[in-house]
Amino acid sequence: MSDQEQADAAEDADEAETEAETESAGLADGDFVRVAYTIRTADDGRVIDTTDEKTAEEAEIDTEEHEFEPRVIALGAGHVFPAVDEAFIGAEVGDEGVVDVPAEDAFGAYDPDEVETVKADKIPEDSRYPGAQVQIDNQQGYLETIIGGRARVDFNHPLAGEDLEYEYEILELIDDREQQAAGMLGMYLQEAPEVRIESVTEEEETVTEDDDGEEVVETEEVEKDVLYVTATQAMQMNQQWMFQKQQIAQDLMGRLDLDRVVVEEVIEGGGMGGLGGMMGGMGGAGAGDIEDALEDVDIDADEIVDEIDEE
Repeated sequence: MSDQEQADAAEDADEAETEAETESAGLADGDFVRVAYTIRTADDGRVIDTTDEKTAEEAEIDTEEHEFEPRVIALGAGHVFPAVDEAFIGAEVGDEGVVDVPAEDAFGAYDPDEVETVKADKIPEDSRYPGAQVQIDNQQGYLETIIGGRARVDFNHPLAGEDLEYEYEILELIDDREQQAAGMLGMYLQEAPEVRIESVTEEEETVTEDDDGEEVVETEEVEKDVLYVTATQAMQMNQQWMFQKQQIAQDLMGRLDLDRVVVEEVIEGGGMGGLGGMMGGMGGAGAGDIEDALEDVDIDADEIVDEIDEE
């Protein structure tokens, strides 16, 4: 074997070793994976979230308003509890297990100072019962008791102080960017809207100076990756989307190497029949109705002109 052949063989061996080390390293920060999970309270096993519909039914969770299917998450993106993120780094597709999540890393420790007594008239009459979810001075809380004109409200998170158990199975590694985008939006919005990624060619201008100090405008074509998101009605009404759409879009662009996010609003329905009142300004009256109405009014134009002249 020649020296060159020996060098090539050694290089191939090094590459193979590097690939093997990468594969054995398992999942890494930034990877997207599809995960099936169930989260329970550690003390009594109460199910608080799950991707399994049968588990939800057994726990008497309302299954009509939720989609129960495995979720796509990005490791290191804050989509799961920190302890779960740590467990996933280095794991392999097919791994399953249970992660213990202490209260401090879940929904925080219970703070007795977050329980306050307020005037009952700050609470709507139809919410004046124990257990009601209320909002007072922009704080979300739960009504503990109400006696006379005073109410005791707990502003802690309902799961504050609860240690949790995160049972999981890592189903697959997601490499497709459209699936990654839909998965990220699903984590934010609790549903995955329709998405597509397209490469578009755009012209960009750059201004430079020539040797004489004169400005020179140069134009070049550049390729940009654009994520198009079809906005559903539920998405447009989602409070997290309404108040954090800029942050969500920035997160998508940063993690998926996108240049732009475009949200497309789809309006469905019939024709223009319901706009008569708006367009005509007569509560829906047609042209024929207006002419008939004018004929019914006894107006003498010459008489009106004479009256104006006399004034």
